[in-house]
Amino acid sequence: MSSFGYRAAILALLSSTAFGAPAFAQSAPPEPAPATAPTDGGDIIVTATKRSETLQNVPISVQALTTKKLDELNISNFSQYAQQLPSVSFQALGGTPGTNVIYMRGVASGGDGNHSGSLPSVGVYLDEQPVTTIGGNLDVHIYDIARIESLSGPQGTLYGASSEAGTIRIITNQPDLSHFYGRADIEGNKVSKGGFGGKAEGMVNIPLSPSMALRVVGFYQRDAGYIDNVPGTRRFCSGTTFDANGNCVKDGLTVNNSAFVKKDYNDTEIAGGRAALKVDLDSNWTVTPTVMYQDTRSHGAYGYDPKVGDLQVQHFYPEYRRDRFIQAGLTIAGKIGNWDVTYAGAYLDRKDFSSSDYTDYAEAYDNLYSSVGGIAGYFYFKDNAGKPIDARQRVIGSDHFKKMSQEFRVASPSSERFRVVAGAFYQRQSNDIHQDYQVPGLATNLSVNGHPGTLWLTQQHRVDKDYAMFGEASYDITPRLTATVGGRAFIYDNSLIGFFGFGRDPANGYNTTPYNAAGSSRTGVAGCFTTNGTRLRDAVAAGGSTTLLPAAVAGSPCTNLGVYRAGEGVVPVQASGQGVTYRFNLSWKPVDGVLLYGTASRGFRPGGINRRADVAAYAADYLTNYEFGAKTTLLGGKLRLNGAIYQQDWDKFQFSFLGANSFTEIHNGPNARIRGAEIISNLSLGALALSASGSYTDAKTRKNLCLIDDPTFTCTGAGNLLSAKAGTRLPITPKFKASGSARYTVPVGAAKAYGQAVVSYQGSAASDIRSATFAPGGIVINPAAQLGPLSAFTTADFAAGVQFQRYSIELFIENAFDTRGQLSRFQECGSCGQRPYIVPTTPQTIGVRLHGDF
Repeated sequence: MSSFGYRAAILALLSSTAFGAPAFAQSAPPEPAPATAPTDGGDIIVTATKRSETLQNVPISVQALTTKKLDELNISNFSQYAQQLPSVSFQALGGTPGTNVIYMRGVASGGDGNHSGSLPSVGVYLDEQPVTTIGGNLDVHIYDIARIESLSGPQGTLYGASSEAGTIRIITNQPDLSHFYGRADIEGNKVSKGGFGGKAEGMVNIPLSPSMALRVVGFYQRDAGYIDNVPGTRRFCSGTTFDANGNCVKDGLTVNNSAFVKKDYNDTEIAGGRAALKVDLDSNWTVTPTVMYQDTRSHGAYGYDPKVGDLQVQHFYPEYRRDRFIQAGLTIAGKIGNWDVTYAGAYLDRKDFSSSDYTDYAEAYDNLYSSVGGIAGYFYFKDNAGKPIDARQRVIGSDHFKKMSQEFRVASPSSERFRVVAGAFYQRQSNDIHQDYQVPGLATNLSVNGHPGTLWLTQQHRVDKDYAMFGEASYDITPRLTATVGGRAFIYDNSLIGFFGFGRDPANGYNTTPYNAAGSSRTGVAGCFTTNGTRLRDAVAAGGSTTLLPAAVAGSPCTNLGVYRAGEGVVPVQASGQGVTYRFNLSWKPVDGVLLYGTASRGFRPGGINRRADVAAYAADYLTNYEFGAKTTLLGGKLRLNGAIYQQDWDKFQFSFLGANSFTEIHNGPNARIRGAEIISNLSLGALALSASGSYTDAKTRKNLCLIDDPTFTCTGAGNLLSAKAGTRLPITPKFKASGSARYTVPVGAAKAYGQAVVSYQGSAASDIRSATFAPGGIVINPAAQLGPLSAFTTADFAAGVQFQRYSIELFIENAFDTRGQLSRFQECGSCGQRPYIVPTTPQTIGVRLHGDF
């Protein structure tokens, strides 16, 4: 569907709900639609333990943002709600929506997010279904959401793999059988130093019969751009002229970006919808099928180059990303006797396609290899006539991600002294990975075979499977003292097959110089399997057959990532394992309104495969958590004050980095120790509502992190380096993070007027854990220093509005003082030491919101 088409479809849906309201309103009850979730001043019901319980009775660290709170804070995406969750941090890989890697409680080593790398350490759920993905979170549009639950610490028993450090659950409002109602919201805004944006959202709840109801949500949002692509030039070596010191003279091509200069370069459009059908089969059984579709179209760059200027870049190729997903879910809930029975199944299909400028890579290599003629001399960049060509690159990438999950569980009556939740879980997720590094005009015999103009190609198929049996049992030792024991037995099975690397000139029996565009005989097609099961480079050396086996993954020239088996050909490389996680919990209510608990729990993240055959598979890593917490309800229910202190031991954490030839490698590093505290409070004083949350995180390595695996952690031996000494602070997560809000409401005739202030603080953090590694060319660099630290920042938002019975209007200003908060730092060329980019908070934004109920 065209951009115009999908916008028109969404706006038509919103128009039908908003402007069709009066006809339906004649038969609707005069009072506003009932809230589908409690307000922050009353009991909040959560399902973190896979039972419905009040937040204050759940003996684990849980923060819940309710419908009311999400609306008050004008939250519509991940980065906005993450700011309100004290234990959550994230790494914005390029800053483009949908590419964030989520961390909790400091469990972050950095470098995650590669499509061939580690699975996430934080699980994300949409209702009952996991939507955790590799290479970036599923940034679900937040509208008509009952609550967002943030479960801190390992959730390995009930939520399994990729919930090692915690779980985020997005719980949607469900269809309501009681009556017809709906809502519509429209917003317009202006970004300082940027353009205009806005959104239109609508929801309608339709009872179809006494036992069936449909709930439909539609939304369209445009986020204005605020980063400018400004004019710039780059000069490259020709590869043939050198100065007196033996370095190349930049007398080659000079290029400019005039075709791509644009103000407000980084705009985003998001459109989609969600539907849920609730069917009561009888008084005990309910079936709820759901479907959600979302299409996010991003343009430009979301990080700015401080070497160029504030909120400015100089990029030389088209940049965009389209991220589409559809998820279908089915939940069947009922009773057998007095036991609750639940089945939850889902299928997720996510496709993304992107184009990225990679000129910084060419610039970096031109400098790194100046002694051999720059990038033109090192990579032999020539056209078919042997003439030098423009060295700039672009990356065309796509991922096709599929996930199927099924869970069946039973729960005994919650009123019994002894209670059990138990179930089985299966999940299969796959990803078809395509990364095409293009140099237009590159000679055919210097390109990846069958892909003229492609310097490097990644074409892979990845599959991750999980099987588990889980259970938790609770026993009331006394009416005020409860013990809980939980466990999960799991099996994981991950596989990877395909191609990655450079091409190889097939002339003269694959025995020419250069072997390929990188001047190497070891990588890319050179490593593909021949018909006799040997790799091409070995077959050439031995004088054997150089006939390649057909590609295992469509679009590849051949297969170099796999294992050859006689009679089967090339099969995927596999990594599998099994184990058990646990949770022990003791909770005590010494008096009404006070809950104290202690927890020991363990979470895990599956191991996996390294693409390079000479780098071993990496093992699962485990996180063990020891926690003491308190939940209090004071002042007659007006004040809720919850807090926790904890220590976590992270064993042999998975660590990703760019190794030799800029290949991503994943290794198991040393152990780490994380200590911290969290506090969450809410105070309701009638007209005045206050809330505050904060966290302290002290996360450090226990032993040295070595460039090459060293069981002694001394980092000695040929080619090894001390990358991070023992006691180094883990990256990304700030030591301190806090947010607070105040809202004051006063009656004005039949309406209510309100004012609101929200302040958020985030402390400084390192961008990279490493203080030493090798850059291309064998130069030792300091990645943490080159990227620079993430500076501390504070933002403030203000809003004022008037609420009538069914309508409201609000004026707001977000990031009121135009703070340039740093969410992430990155480089296009990961270890080249060139041009660190800063992903900023959105500049000051002023706008108006209109809301209507019907």
